[in-house]
Amino acid sequence: MSMPVFGEKVIGKEYQARYAAYIIVSRNEGQEMVLVQAPNGAFFLPGGEIENEETKEEAIDREMIEELGVTVDIDCYIGEAQEYFYSRHRDTYYFNPGYFYCAKSWTKIGEPTETTNQLVWLSPAEAIEQLKRGSHKWAVEEWLKK
Repeated sequence: MSMPVFGEKVIGKEYQARYAAYIIVSRNEGQEMVLVQAPNGAFFLPGGEIENEETKEEAIDREMIEELGVTVDIDCYIGEAQEYFYSRHRDTYYFNPGYFYCAKSWTKIGEPTETTNQLVWLSPAEAIEQLKRGSHKWAVEEWLKK
């Protein structure tokens, strides 16, 4: 199966690669999942950029503490999807390979260390409607098939 690619690559623009790992964190037997709402109102799956020499799993562990204040037990690897997008906030074109996982369980260990985001629990169907990036919508759809 070929890798899904989302967004449109604008010819003549220079893209900055931004490798990222994301995870689906759910509760109530998968009836609800958490999304992170950025200050600009956009919704994303929890996770983010893989920094320096981090593994994908280490990036998820760090991002979960930053965004959710939880530790997670990774259950499955959903897959990779690539996305091209323009960030008005950073005035940058990004090529964003995303690696998507789902959590088996999670444990609250404190408050999120990043305080600029809002956390919202939604049904998977509502989440798909709200998510900004096509790759994130794809990951939720793939997770629902499992």
